[in-house]
Amino acid sequence: MSRGETPSQHNSTLAVSPVVGNRNLQMQHQSQQRNDPTLHNQGTLGNQGSSATQTLPGNQGSRNLSHSHRTQTPHHSVTYSPLVQKIQNNASLASLATPAPAQNHGGSTAGLLASMTKSGLFGPAMPSTLRKVSATLDPGRTRGVGQEDKMNMDDLLDSNQIVDSIDVTQLPAAEKLRLWRHDSLMQHQYRTAEYIGDKVYAMTGDPNDAFWLAQVYYNSGSYVRAVELLTRNNLDASSVMCRYLTALCLVQLKKHEEALDIVGETNPFQDPLSNRVKNQDGGIKLESSMCFLRGKIFAALNNFERAKECLKEALQVDVKNFEAFDELISKNLLTPNEEWMFVASLDFTELGDNDEFIKSLYISRLSKHLNLDQVRKAQDFLIDEYKLENNTDIIHSHVDMLFTQCKFSKCLKLCEEALEHDEYSFTILPTYISCLYELGGKNKLFLISHKLAENFPKHPITWFGVGAYYMCTNKISEARKYFSKASILDPTFSQAWIGFAHTYAVEGEHEQAISAYSTASRFFPGTHLPNLFLGMQYLLMGTLQLAEEYFILAYDVCPYDPLLLNEMGVLYFKKNDFVKAKKYLKKAWEAIKALDSESKSWVSIHTNLAHSYRKLGENERAVKCFKLVLETAGKDTDTLCALGYVYLRMNRIGKAIDSLHGSLALCPSNQTAQELLKQALEVNLLTALDDNHPLMVSSQIRQQSSSLENRKRTANKLDAHAMAKRLKHGQNSSDDELYDGDSMELEYTSMQ
Repeated sequence: MSRGETPSQHNSTLAVSPVVGNRNLQMQHQSQQRNDPTLHNQGTLGNQGSSATQTLPGNQGSRNLSHSHRTQTPHHSVTYSPLVQKIQNNASLASLATPAPAQNHGGSTAGLLASMTKSGLFGPAMPSTLRKVSATLDPGRTRGVGQEDKMNMDDLLDSNQIVDSIDVTQLPAAEKLRLWRHDSLMQHQYRTAEYIGDKVYAMTGDPNDAFWLAQVYYNSGSYVRAVELLTRNNLDASSVMCRYLTALCLVQLKKHEEALDIVGETNPFQDPLSNRVKNQDGGIKLESSMCFLRGKIFAALNNFERAKECLKEALQVDVKNFEAFDELISKNLLTPNEEWMFVASLDFTELGDNDEFIKSLYISRLSKHLNLDQVRKAQDFLIDEYKLENNTDIIHSHVDMLFTQCKFSKCLKLCEEALEHDEYSFTILPTYISCLYELGGKNKLFLISHKLAENFPKHPITWFGVGAYYMCTNKISEARKYFSKASILDPTFSQAWIGFAHTYAVEGEHEQAISAYSTASRFFPGTHLPNLFLGMQYLLMGTLQLAEEYFILAYDVCPYDPLLLNEMGVLYFKKNDFVKAKKYLKKAWEAIKALDSESKSWVSIHTNLAHSYRKLGENERAVKCFKLVLETAGKDTDTLCALGYVYLRMNRIGKAIDSLHGSLALCPSNQTAQELLKQALEVNLLTALDDNHPLMVSSQIRQQSSSLENRKRTANKLDAHAMAKRLKHGQNSSDDELYDGDSMELEYTSMQ
């Protein structure tokens, strides 16, 4: 096995290309003359000390490979081995380091863990990284080659030659088989890749060929065979790549304890000073991938605290490890505050020109309960600078924000627009199904569930949609069955667990609901919803002390959710602690404003706050809150009844009577409104009205109007009597009509 320069834990594994380059024949011939021909007697890569004679297919039967290296035109070493070490620098070329048989570990777990040191795990025994190479290179660029060629790269660089495509006819027979194997693997013809790969490995015994045959087994789902192959010659004990692949296979086989023994419980390369070497090749560091796999194993073992730490470490080692980030966010391992603090602590500078781009993408995935301005800024940056307005992940960020704000109609519309481009986007579908349930879209739920069941019968989202449909049609037992099926297919699918618990809560099965919510709270420590629903169950059962404890746990995770703050206000209202009730209900109202949420979605918060004001004697504020509820949600018999009661306490009898009449008009059977109206009418009869009361003012106005009419009628009668007297005395109606006061008063008196 080659023992040249090898990558450190900071190197990455890059995808190999089935199209690999070759120097032109003239350059190969010139390079061969510059080098010692005896260097080609090393035989197959990775097999020092073994016989160089190998049996190859062909008409010539058995042939000496080292002899063919001397007599044939030398081929490109990139083609010769699928595991290619990247060039460390122009002057010093890396070797084709490949898995070597373990020497002293004996395949035992103790020996394996003992080998996990900086020099052993990522030292000379580590397989090479995989360099993607194209058929041609630009002038001035060269391909990475191994030390087995011993070619003068400085001369190649000086000659400024262009590397030509491969001349397959010049390759050895084994190398042709390797190309065949790679082409089959890349084209997903796994049976062909397995068949040819097995023959190549049998011919050469090269650890490279063993590694790639194990890759074929893994891709075809033959995990047991891959593990057996990698452990047969202790490759997993001497190579990090083989160890990583072995652990991946064990995870697929659900053998998590054994997988943890392979990767170790801690990262042996963690620097106490947290000094990280930047990765310059653009790939993902293998150390980061190992940390990510370790985190997944801990999560499968229900050790979520250790899983969280390992996944965070994977991102700290290499911020490009998106799968670790997605695992942290989508599996609810971090609280909203922890998400924002952790992303702020990551170093994006090693991404170069893409630092702001990737950082904005990560921010768009974070919790929408806080820092909405930063989320909007990141979304605008991605849309304006990179034209990602139609990208599924950017749309999902908008969808998540709308759903958090309870703007279900807008959220549903945006989901449907996204699904027009990608009908089965598993990023959008869970939120889309939840919106349909909130809005009662039974027909659409049936349609999407039917399509998912036809096309993805083994996907958890399929049965989550079916469960939501039955929940919407009030078929609770069927809904429970399908929510349970979704949670079995993916135990980390939080929506399925919550839906499963809801089915018990709807039927009033509090004990079963509490058990299901408790399981969800243990599986998803980063979300407050399970603890919130646990508190609600205990509140319904009247166990206020336990309800308070779970509400506080939920509050510690997410103190920004209006629903949680409202429930806490209700709890303290029931405990007759109206000051605390008002405090949390006011916080809920402020949270609504911060979320820019629709007021109609939070009518209960305003109503509860009004009742808190009423209990505390703050009647004017209570009236304002009740009026706001009526303006927002329309007339409601209970709200009008409560408003009438507040008016009655304020001695505004008329308004109280009007409000109570309005309540009874909507619901004549409202006993509370009937009793309050009766009391209001009795108070109205017994209460002495002051001069400023509307009834007194109206009465005075009517009296004044009546007196004025009487005066006018009396005056008209006096004028007629005076005219008759003048006519009797022969006076003309045109004479002077001046009368003294006494006679006028007398006339007026006699007429009375």
